[in-house]
Amino acid sequence: MESLLNLPLAGGASVRVLQITDTHLFAEKDETLLGVNTWESYHAVLQAIHASAREVDLVVATGDLAQDHSSAAYQHFADGIASFTAPCVWLPGNHDFQPSMYSTLQDAGISPAKRVLVGEHWQILLLDSQVFGVPHGELSDFQLEWLEKRLAEMPERHTLLLLHHHPLPAGCSWLDQHSLRNAGSLDNVLVNFPRVKHLLCGHIHQELDVEWNGRRIMATPSTCVQFKPHCANFTLDTVSPGWRWLELHADGSLTTEVCRLAGSKFHPDTASEGY
Repeated sequence: MESLLNLPLAGGASVRVLQITDTHLFAEKDETLLGVNTWESYHAVLQAIHASAREVDLVVATGDLAQDHSSAAYQHFADGIASFTAPCVWLPGNHDFQPSMYSTLQDAGISPAKRVLVGEHWQILLLDSQVFGVPHGELSDFQLEWLEKRLAEMPERHTLLLLHHHPLPAGCSWLDQHSLRNAGSLDNVLVNFPRVKHLLCGHIHQELDVEWNGRRIMATPSTCVQFKPHCANFTLDTVSPGWRWLELHADGSLTTEVCRLAGSKFHPDTASEGY
């Protein structure tokens, strides 16, 4: 948990971060999730990212990288990430199996660091909100204590906080029952650290950008299946897979953009009632 990645940048340069989330890969490349081939959609996203020719300093992967717990699925993820020269860090989601995830990604050269010092002004902290075997999230006492210690060590740095589960309702009641259960405990830690202004999540397979007690919470589309916003019951969306760019500026501000694949190749089976 104490592993650290130090990413030096020239002077007051902005930090360019790429978020990829909820790839839901399988051991077999022809497997589908709700009608979408997740290996193909992941690689289509990677191709579109590279085609944009945007510079990236760091790739962050915010959970649910594998659907079937297999080491082969994590290897598929790593093979795709190898196309970037920038380092990648990751955290687990509710579908992930951490023993396979940790060993396979580390063997592939992907850092297990949960704290990244970027340039002179920012740090990125990655939290584990997984409660194994259930879809909702919770931060353990250990995680909350670790977070408080890391923030107290460098209170002058702006912090981007990453976790899989959304701490604030997204407006889908079926999804929001699977949110972060102890968001109040997280808020109690963060209230003492005003330079934590931005939180970044995955999990909900849709774009979200809302305010939470003076902080900004963002969630990002999956590289495969999308969930339709503002639905009481499980509902799939027909918008395309996506990813998020973030730029962390020296003054503590953040600019961001969600991008999606063009076309409609990866539309899911909208008759599906769950997974």
